[in-house]
Amino acid sequence: MRGFGIARGQVAWRDGDSVALLEPGESLNPLMARGPEAWAEARAAGEAALARGDGVELADDARLPFEVADLVDFYSSLEHATNMGRLLRPEGDPLLPNWRWIPIGYHGRAGTVVVSGTGVRRPHGQRKGEERPEFGPTRRLDIELELGFVIGLPGAGPIPVERALEHVFGVVLVNDWSARDIQAWEYQPLGPFLGKSFATSISAWVTPLDLLTRVPLPPQDPEPLDYLRTEPLGFDIPLEVELNGEVLSRTNARHLYWSVEQQIAHLTSNGASLRTGDLLATGTISGDEPGSLFELWRGERFLEDGDEVVLRGTGLAEVRGKVVS
Repeated sequence: MRGFGIARGQVAWRDGDSVALLEPGESLNPLMARGPEAWAEARAAGEAALARGDGVELADDARLPFEVADLVDFYSSLEHATNMGRLLRPEGDPLLPNWRWIPIGYHGRAGTVVVSGTGVRRPHGQRKGEERPEFGPTRRLDIELELGFVIGLPGAGPIPVERALEHVFGVVLVNDWSARDIQAWEYQPLGPFLGKSFATSISAWVTPLDLLTRVPLPPQDPEPLDYLRTEPLGFDIPLEVELNGEVLSRTNARHLYWSVEQQIAHLTSNGASLRTGDLLATGTISGDEPGSLFELWRGERFLEDGDEVVLRGTGLAEVRGKVVS
């Protein structure tokens, strides 16, 4: 993989296991805020340094690559939304009436975003009981396989859908850890809260968009409203979920229904701005196979203490996390 990150206290460009150190810094945010021309110059400098043989060996000390400003998690996979709807509302329509009209999402907690390799503590929370709620460790710890788009160039909203990609610095893999029993008790009527906010793991390296292959997304029916109308393009990124050394699921980011351009256009349509360091996650990516254990095991099994989950995507840095009690 190739991408930007932090190594030895410096902004760095990585190509495989070689790293070019570019400038002092504990995060990518200053570089990200300078915009696409500066990103291209930094990448060219890194590639030139590696070509000269000035690179250093990749160290095993992953750092969070950027300071997360805001975290938004969308719900952009038709297959995932349908699977979850069938499991949670078996007697009704699996999709709620608004799903095909807007990129649904919620604001998460930026302060609990952690870098790949960080242990994830089993969260405590309130769960539904027999006669009254209970408080204790989650019994239904799950993962969600996602992409995360990293905002570099800030901008005031609304941002037109055709200009949205100008603000995206790159892509990371995301594991949106989820406590399903806590989530099920608390989410009605306002949506996810403590069942999601305890940990979100991301890659240590950010891959530029132009290193990834763009492909058409599935047709959108009905046709979106004007502010979301564009040719929906996604990314051809083979993905996989590994648990304790065994691959459980393989899918591809090309199955997403809503594109990142549409997500940004909707997020800023009310006047909300983009900030350097915003992380926009796609929501679980299902398709060929499920991107969460809830779907895969139909709610009958979940993560145990000591389990290690690794998410991988072609061209992206992996996301690794072990459950600790």
